Amino acid sequence: MDRIEFIDKLQHALSGGLGSAAVAENVQYYREYIDVEIRKGRSEEEVLGSLGDPRLLAKSIIEANKRAGRIEGTNQNYDEETVERGFGEQEPAAGAVRVPGWLIWLIVVVVFLLIIGVVFSVISFLAPIIIPVLVVLLLINFFKGRK
Repeated sequence: MDRIEFIDKLQHALSGGLGSAAVAENVQYYREYIDVEIRKGRSEEEVLGSLGDPRLLAKSIIEANKRAGRIEGTNQNYDEETVERGFGEQEPAAGAVRVPGWLIWLIVVVVFLLIIGVVFSVISFLAPIIIPVLVVLLLINFFKGRK
């Protein structure tokens, strides 16, 4: 088998389990690998022999992509990130950050209290100005209505 036949078989085998972008990426990698090894002085037969059967290589690549969650059109990545616990709860995968519900509620309450504090601070700052203006406007309306 020559390199063209090897690459064709690899591409055909990969197309059954990977998306077109992943197939193209892997085929390009092995084309370059074969070319580099031949430039190093190894024979084409020796390089292809070290790679083995292209269908077995493709199967290994597809399995590696499944484990890494990179299969297009599936929820493989999501499925492997969560592990079912009892009663429909899901446990996050290693490395994922899980924030407890009580902490979320605490943050919401603190933000709410800060907003209320800012609103009342603004009102208390403006009250010495607003109250006399309102009193003057009420007096003006009162005396206008008496005439």
